[in-house]
Order: sequence, then C-alpha cells, then structure tokens
Amino acid sequence: MKTLKKILIVLVVLVAIPLIVALFVPKTFKTERSIVIDKPRQEVFDYLKYIKNQDHYGVWQLSDPGMKKNYEGTDGTVGFKYSWDSEKLGKGSQRITGIQEGERLDAELDFGFGEPAKSYFLTEAAGAEQTKVTWGISGQSPYPFNLMGLFYDMGKDFDQGLTNLKAQLEK
Repeated sequence: MKTLKKILIVLVVLVAIPLIVALFVPKTFKTERSIVIDKPRQEVFDYLKYIKNQDHYGVWQLSDPGMKKNYEGTDGTVGFKYSWDSEKLGKGSQRITGIQEGERLDAELDFGFGEPAKSYFLTEAAGAEQTKVTWGISGQSPYPFNLMGLFYDMGKDFDQGLTNLKAQLEK
C-alpha cells in the first residue's frame, strides 16, 4: 500500500509541476521574421496574397503532402478561407481578413483552441527589383497550452518558409 501511495504522489507531482509552471508562462505570443527577395514588390505581393501558394513554400504544408484541404471563397480576396485536416498537424483554418494591395496581407489563423491568431505578410521595396518580406503572427495561448511556448519556436518555421519562398520566387 505504501508503494502505491508513493507512485500516486509522484504522478500527482509530475502532472502538477507543468500546470504550475504554465501559470507563470506568458499567455501571449508574437513572432516576426523577414527576408529580401530579388523580385519586384508587386510580383512578390501578387504571389503571397494567394493562400494556396503556401503549398509551395509553407513548412507545415510541405511537411504533410497527405493533408486534406478545403477552400471557401475566392483565393487572394478578403474572406477566402483555407482549412486543413492533417494527422500530423491537426485541424485548423486560415482566413484572409485584410488586403492593402501591394503592401500587406492580414489573416486569421484558427488552430482549434483559444482565440484565433493574427497573421500578416508585409512587403516593402528593398532596392531596385528587391522586396523585403516580413511574416508575422501574434495571439494568445490559453492556459495550459501557453506552456508550449517554452518548447516551440515558430520563428524557425517562418525562417524556413521565407527561405523556401525566396527560392520559389527567384527560380
């Protein structure tokens, strides 16, 4: 009986520690990365505003070719919704919420828990025939999901996605 009691105490402590740590981890997140692409601004923006093009440079899309995808609306316009269902990545959706032609694309990302995150692409001229692309996201992770912020850096995925985007557009 003493052994069973010790095992139960250890299990309770193992569950309690991460939950207690999550109380002190920020519940908000923000990540932003940039890259310069050797193409004119409008050409880059015209590619970025079509969400379906993320299949060619997005780290998550490329990581699961068997991902089931659904589309609602007209791609490249406000209101277009791209949904996915993946054994590897789960379910979610991305909806275009704003477009400033040639400059900015705003989207809402819903991962199925908490409030949807706000995502954006910015394009700005970086020289003759060059464009600086900035990819960012911000949002809130509800308790205890905020604990994932200690172990997952979305910036690495943005860096790789932007590198893929550059290669795609400059080929």
